[in-house]
Amino acid sequence: MARLLRLLALFTAMFLAPLAMAQERGPVVLAAASLQESLTEAANAWAARGHARPVISFAASSALARQVIAGAPADLFLSADEEWMDAVAKAGLLRAGTRTTLLGNRLVLIAPVSSTVRLTPARGFPLARALGSGRLALADPDAVPAGKYAKVALTRLGVWGRVAARVAPAENVRAALALVERGAAPLGIVYATDARASKAVRVVGTFPAASHPPIRYPVAQLKASRSKDAAGFRAFLLSKQGRAIFARHGFSAP
Repeated sequence: MARLLRLLALFTAMFLAPLAMAQERGPVVLAAASLQESLTEAANAWAARGHARPVISFAASSALARQVIAGAPADLFLSADEEWMDAVAKAGLLRAGTRTTLLGNRLVLIAPVSSTVRLTPARGFPLARALGSGRLALADPDAVPAGKYAKVALTRLGVWGRVAARVAPAENVRAALALVERGAAPLGIVYATDARASKAVRVVGTFPAASHPPIRYPVAQLKASRSKDAAGFRAFLLSKQGRAIFARHGFSAP
């Protein structure tokens, strides 16, 4: 009888353990690549309050939005621009009333830390000459927010036509950053927060705010969300403590 009870207890434990793990899993968050350090810190702070730690997937906002539209299961989406959040909204996949602008950022021109290049992004600045025989590292300017902002900025400053054929497109802003870090590109355009997160690059100059649309990061809960903690984690990101975490990583208020 005792042996039977032990076997029953073992079977019960084996059956309930996966259920407990599933119940304890935090919300699944799809987030722009530029949020890696800041959102990871925010997730750790949330977990320190006794919640299950969010499961975060970082990638280009364009790739993440397409995943959501294709039916990928997730609870929250944090985009690096409004357009890809608009695409998800147009597909009817956002939970009503949960879309909010969370953060702002700046666009900067970077070079390897050892570079002696000096440039100030302004009308007609000699970007093509500064590249020499090298290429300009950008997130894909046809799809990824950081690359789209960069293309608009360079167009408004009158230099896009001189460098368009020399762009090294990357799958996301962190991949563009890596090209400059490795010296594979002499110059690149990323967010100010990306440059701040790297010790291998230096900021050559900051693009004028008027040269591109405002850089805004919206957050929203997805209609298909099943996590009981999704709304709470979203609220934490918008709270005073959450915003302080992002401010420490260089993000601005929207």
